[in-house]
Amino acid sequence: MSHGFELDDNKPTQAPKVGGLLGSVVNLQQKINNIVMTVSMLALLAACLVLTLSVVLRYFLKVPTDWQDEVSVFLLVGAVFMCAAFVQGERGHIGISALEGFLSPLVNRLRLLVCDIASFTFCTFFTYKAWSMLHEAVVEGQTSSSSWGPPLWIPYGLLAAGMTLLCFQILFQILIGLNSKGVKQ
Repeated sequence: MSHGFELDDNKPTQAPKVGGLLGSVVNLQQKINNIVMTVSMLALLAACLVLTLSVVLRYFLKVPTDWQDEVSVFLLVGAVFMCAAFVQGERGHIGISALEGFLSPLVNRLRLLVCDIASFTFCTFFTYKAWSMLHEAVVEGQTSSSSWGPPLWIPYGLLAAGMTLLCFQILFQILIGLNSKGVKQ
């Protein structure tokens, strides 16, 4: 059973190689995922730096900060949701992997397909709601209730974009799972 923390160079790739248009689109998605993952790592680092700066400013220099919480939350929301497709591409999300060793390869493929379809259904609804929230925030000019008052389209946009990437990733995994040429996992 894998917990996602092990780094095994001998592990077969989770993304089966497929050809044609689907293969090209999957390769493009993987490139986008890698770029987004790098940016998300930088966002996490930036959130750490912002919070550290806040502590130094408030407790040592007695300078009030009212913006750092929202900046760090925006960075964390962006990092979490934007890199969700990368994690899904590595099969790092829920997939009932505790059963993997007990099931035949055919049943495991079916298990992955059922999990992907259920995940896609939920994520599609979540994505729709995220885009609805983004639309409302832009049209109504919504801002946060803090004294800084940044626009809410920023976190909602990151949420919607990240969930859209995740939906595409899961959809591609479903199509690969339905493709008889897909590598058995």
